[in-house]
Order: sequence, then structure tokens, then C-alpha cells
Amino acid sequence: MLVFAFVALLVLIPEAYRIVALLALLVLAVGALTLRRAPQWRLDRDDAWLCLALVLYGGIWLLDVWRSGYWPMVDGAGYQLLPIWPLVAALILVGMRCYPPNPRMLWWGACCGALGAGTIALYERVVLGVERASNGINAIPFGNLSLLLGSLSLLTVLWCLRRQRPRHVGLLILAMVAALLGLLGSLLSGTRGGWVALPFVLLIVYRAARDLLPLRHLRLGAGGLVLLMLVPILLPQSGVSERVGQVADDAQRYWQRGDAGSSLGVRLELWRAGVMLISEKPLLGFGEHRMEKALGDLAEEGRVYDRVVIHMQLHNEVIDTAARRGLLGATSLLLLYGIPLWIFWKKLRRAGHEPGLQVLAAAGMMVPVAFFDFGLTQSMLRDLRGLSGYLGLCVLCWVTLRAYEETLRTLPISSPPLHRTPYIADDKGELIVQRSRSRS
Repeated sequence: MLVFAFVALLVLIPEAYRIVALLALLVLAVGALTLRRAPQWRLDRDDAWLCLALVLYGGIWLLDVWRSGYWPMVDGAGYQLLPIWPLVAALILVGMRCYPPNPRMLWWGACCGALGAGTIALYERVVLGVERASNGINAIPFGNLSLLLGSLSLLTVLWCLRRQRPRHVGLLILAMVAALLGLLGSLLSGTRGGWVALPFVLLIVYRAARDLLPLRHLRLGAGGLVLLMLVPILLPQSGVSERVGQVADDAQRYWQRGDAGSSLGVRLELWRAGVMLISEKPLLGFGEHRMEKALGDLAEEGRVYDRVVIHMQLHNEVIDTAARRGLLGATSLLLLYGIPLWIFWKKLRRAGHEPGLQVLAAAGMMVPVAFFDFGLTQSMLRDLRGLSGYLGLCVLCWVTLRAYEETLRTLPISSPPLHRTPYIADDKGELIVQRSRSRS
């Protein structure tokens, strides 16, 4: 239920991400202290790699806080203990590997979260008439997370189709509606950076569906999804075409006249200022709070557009991290993206034709790919829901995948059906494919 609550309430209820994380720590601690039977130690090398990425990122960030004397400042929320969150995520990962969750809760949570985000976006745009749907938070993380939840709902459709059981019909219908509403919520938020990630996450969905659906059905579903997405894009009331056209105008004004007063122009100036700051202190960076002061100095000297000082981040995850914590911090960030992507890709390749593992591995790959794309134009890991969403979804996708692997390991294989290929796993969690019996 904690898995479901975290994913479903991530963008719907304020402070839900924080409360659920604390409840998870409390439940795991109480369980470890009160259960008579000691938990089974299930950690292996891949778990260690993921924990290493989390601890390294959080540890370097904590060292920077100690060096500069300031905690990270979050717009609208003040100073926050963000560097501790990756360490908390590592603890939850260890605990949930010892007490595995039900993988279905991940899919139910993603569908409910996407359904809620899309419904809120429609209400705010159609009923309230706001310019950009946001649910009371920054429209950028709202739109990005709505897109990610909608994409996970598409994978939920594949999860249900590979089951073909009557009890999954309700989840299948919910997933179809949630996928459309989640993607629609991203469109109505006006978050253009998230739209850049959409082709990449859809490619991951296609990769997962390639071995699960007939080619004719796959093409039909992809075409239908594209047509459904074009409807709100082409409607003038959605504001999507206007936002896309504004990018071209802003780029032309910046490159031809040097006008940095637009949204795109300010971002380009922030990136240029970040490169200047990195060149001055490449190894360790300026540190928390000091980076903002150095950015203000560049503006006062007239080397960059003066209004960049109103921004508390450089609107690019890698550039912002390198300017604050140097190349050392940027390396820890790339490992935070790269290690989860690597271990999920490894699971996807070794899944064979076991559809459940393929879908769960694709969901895990989708999280770092999407957040890396989000981070091209926004520092999502300096946002409360952005950082908690990335850490939580990475950990939950991993522990649910490993829990599903363990269920496969315990399945009976003495009399497999004639039309199915049985899959079991060895002691290291690797799948062993047994040749199916011939009908003859």
C-alpha cells in the first residue's frame, strides 16, 4: 500500500511524498524490530550498484553543504534537506528488498496518479481558465511527472494484456484512460521540456511491446495513440501550438538580435553563464548559495543578461550541478542516471520472452531516461516533487522487478502448458529459459 500511495499521490496531494517516505521508514523499522523471523537477505551486486549511486550522489551533496554552510534553497519552499533524501532512498531500497512489495501496486498507483493529474489539468484549463495547469505547484514538474505517469500507464496496458485474465480487465480499462489523461495533463501544463522526452519514453514503450503484441496490433495502437495526441495539440484552446511557435520566435530573436528577454533566451543565457562558472572552478564548483552570488556578479559585470539573477537554478541539471559541485558532483549525477539505466537495461535484455519482466524493466528504464530529458531545460532534482519522484520511482521500480523475479523462481515447472514457455530463475536472479514441449 505504501508503493501505491507514493506513486498515486506524488502530484495530487501536497506533502504526500514526504509523509509516505517517512511512513515507509517507520513501517520497515517496526517490522525489523518486532517480527520474530529475521528478514531474508536478498541483496546482490545490482542492489549494491544502485545503493552506491544513491549514496555517492547524496554524500557529495552533503559534503558541499558542509563546505558552503548552506542547505539547498528551493523556490517557494526555502532551505530544504534535499541531500539527505538519496540516503533515505537507499535505506528504503534495502528494507523493501528484504520485505518485497506486490508489483501490481506500482501499476495501480501509476494509473491513479495519471488519472488524477489529467483530471486536474482539464479542470484547471476548462473550468478555471488558467493559462497552464499546475495543481498549485510549479507547472514544469507537474507536467513532467504527469507525462511520466501517463507513460507508465501505457506499460500497465501491456502488463494487463500479457496476463489475459478477467480480473485484470478493470485495471486494463483504467490504464487506457489514465495513459491518455496523463499525457494530456502534460500538454495542458504547457511544459515544453517534457514534450522533448515524449518520443524517447514512447520508444521504450514500443521496445517493451515489440515482443508482446502482434505487429498489426502494435501498429494500430501506435497510430491510434498518435491521432489521439494530435487532437488536443491542434486545438487552439489547448495552447500547445502557440507554445511551440513561441520557441521559434524566441530563438530567432536571441540569435539575430541578442534579445534574451524571452523564456528561451533567458535559458540560453543561464546555460552560457553556467559554462563560465564551470570554467572558473571546474573541480569542486562554487557550492550552494555561492553559485547564485557568482551568477549575480556576472550579471553586474554585464557579461550575461541582467535578469538571470531572478532564477535560483540554471535550468539544466548537468550545468547547474557542475557549477555548484564541480565535475565531481556532475559525475555523481551522471552515475545517478546511468547506473539505474544500466541495471534495468541488463534485466530487459536477459528477460527473454517473459513479458512481466520486460514491462517492469522498461518501466525502470523509463524513469532515468525521462528525467535526463527533463533535466535538459529544468533542474528537476532541485524540486521537492522532482527529486522525490526520481528517487522513489527508481527504487520502487527496482524492488517490484526483483519481487516479480522471486515469484518466477517459486513457480512450479513440473507440468508446463503446451503453448507456454516456462521461466525460472537461478540463485543469482538470472532467468533460465527451458525449451517448451512440442505439441507432437
